[in-house]
Amino acid sequence: MAGRRDGLLARSNGSPSRGSRIAMAVAVGVLLGCVCAFLYPDGLFRSFSTLPSHGQDSAADWSLGNSAKCETSERTNVLKSELASLSQKNEDLKKQVMELTTKLKLAEQGKDQAQNQFVALGERRKAGPFGTVKSLRTNPTVVLDESVNPRLAKILEKVAVRKELIVALANSNVKDMLELWFQNIQRVGIPNYLVVALDDEIERFCNSSKVPVYRRNPDEGIDSIGRSGGNHAVSGLKFRILREFLQLGYSVLLSDVDIIYLQNPFDHLYRDSDVESMSDGHNNMTAYGYDDVFDEPSMGWARYAHTMRIWVYNSGFFYIRPTFPSIELLDRVADRLARQKSWDQAVFNEELFFPSHPGYEGLHASKRTMDMYLFMNSKVLFKTVRKDAHLRRLKPVIVHVNYHPEKFARMKAVVDFFVNGKQDALDPFPDGSRY
Repeated sequence: MAGRRDGLLARSNGSPSRGSRIAMAVAVGVLLGCVCAFLYPDGLFRSFSTLPSHGQDSAADWSLGNSAKCETSERTNVLKSELASLSQKNEDLKKQVMELTTKLKLAEQGKDQAQNQFVALGERRKAGPFGTVKSLRTNPTVVLDESVNPRLAKILEKVAVRKELIVALANSNVKDMLELWFQNIQRVGIPNYLVVALDDEIERFCNSSKVPVYRRNPDEGIDSIGRSGGNHAVSGLKFRILREFLQLGYSVLLSDVDIIYLQNPFDHLYRDSDVESMSDGHNNMTAYGYDDVFDEPSMGWARYAHTMRIWVYNSGFFYIRPTFPSIELLDRVADRLARQKSWDQAVFNEELFFPSHPGYEGLHASKRTMDMYLFMNSKVLFKTVRKDAHLRRLKPVIVHVNYHPEKFARMKAVVDFFVNGKQDALDPFPDGSRY
C-alpha cells in the first residue's frame, strides 16, 4: 500500500494533472480557430472550392469568366430576335383579326338578307292546285340607314311622296333641256322630283327656279366628270349616286333630262320587281321578247337553233326599289364602269340579264318591262305612232327622245303635239337622225 501511494504522489508532484491538459487543449483549439478565421475570412471549405481543380490555374478561371460573358451576350441577342419575331406575329394576328371582322360583318349582312327573305317567304306551304301556284317576285326592302347621308335624308323626307321620287342628274351642258324637263313635270303636277346638280350653275339655276335640288359633297373624281362630262359620262355617275338613295330606303324613278312628262308616272307603275324599266324596243316582239331562229345550213338536220331575244332596257329611265339585288346591281355597274371603258347602258343590261355560268354568278334581280306605248321612246313615236291614225290618239306617260341627237328641238315638238294640239308638229322630222 505504501509503494502504490508513493507512486501516485510522485505522478501528482512531477507531471501536470488531467484537468490541466484539457485546459491546454481548449486553449490551443481557440488559438488555431483565431488563426484560421484571420487567414480564411470566407471560410476554410469555401476557399478550397475556389481553388483550381484538376490542375487548372488562374488563366483557366479568366477563360471561363470571359466565356460566360460571351454566352450572356449571345443569349441577349437571341432574346431580342425572338421578341422582334413575336412583335411581327402580333401585327400579323391583328391584320388577320381585322380581316376576320370584315368578313364577319359581310356574313352578318348576308345573314340579314337571308332572314329578310325568310320573313318575306313566311311559312312553308304545300303547292296548291294546278295553275294556282305563284312564286315570290317582290324582294323585301332594306332597312333604311340615315347615317349614310343625313343631309340627303332631310331633303328626301321633304320631297318624296310615299318614299319614292323622280331623280335626274344635270350639269350646265343640258341646262335648256333641264328647264323644259321640270316645266312639264310641274305642269303635270308631280310634286316628288329632285335634281342632283353636278355643278354650281345648275344648283343656282334650280334654286332660282324653285326646283328641289341636291348638291353632293365635294368628290374630286365624280365632280370633274359631273362638271364637264357629256351625256354618256354623266349617265355613268348615276349608278354610284343612286346607291345612297336606296340605302336611305327610297324608291327612285331615275330620269334623263331628254324626257317630256305628259302624265304622272307613279300612277302607272306595278312596283312588283326590283327594277322596272322602259324598253328600247319598238314593237311587241323587240320590247317584250321573242324566239329568234338562227339558221346554220352546214349543221344539216340541226341547222335551226332557237334563241331568246329582247331589246335592251333603257338605262335613262327606270324605277328601282331599295332592295339588296337593286343595290348589288348599282355596285356591279359602277365597279365595271370604273375599271373599263364601256357604255353604261350595255353594262346595265349585261348585269341585269346574264345568267349564272361557270366563272360568273348572275344577279338574282326581278325585272319588269314597262308598257312601250305608255313609256315611249322616240323611235316608237317618230317611226310608228305619228303615222298611225289610231295610235296618234294615245297619250303616253312620258316620251324619251333617246334615239335622236337633235333632242331639244324634238322635245319641244313633242310638247306642241301632245300638249298644245299641233297635229303637224312632228312632221318636219325624219324617222331617224339627219346624220
